[in-house]
Amino acid sequence: MTRWQPFTTVATVIEQAGRFLMIEERHGQGATLFTQPAGHLEPGESIRDGALREVREESAWEVDIAHYLGLYVFQAADGKTFHSHGFSGTVLHPLDRPIDSGVVAAHWLTLKEIEQLERQQRLRSPLVMRRIRDTLAGHFYPADVIHELG
Repeated sequence: MTRWQPFTTVATVIEQAGRFLMIEERHGQGATLFTQPAGHLEPGESIRDGALREVREESAWEVDIAHYLGLYVFQAADGKTFHSHGFSGTVLHPLDRPIDSGVVAAHWLTLKEIEQLERQQRLRSPLVMRRIRDTLAGHFYPADVIHELG
């Protein structure tokens, strides 16, 4: 019997001057999709540290975590379940480092541009727009709602 296990991921919404930091990444046969800086948590890594690492690796920006958006549970078409911890953050400064190899580019896009990508079905998952809308609505939780022991 196979034991069910969800995938733990982190994602961070970064907004600056009416634009959102979005990652364009390769997906499948040459197609690209857009998402926030996001990825899988690494062994031994705290949830907050994972979110900060993903932003650095995928966008070459240093940010600070401002708020916890919550835990988003998503069932993908392939049957995988993702437990995605969402954050909102603020920009500190760009980093002098390359971005991850699977990333095409980091972009600063307006909400209208992201909504157009959504209509074109070019967002990685429905979580992308949900996290943005939650950020814009001010649906935040204090970061200390996450208890990591050990």
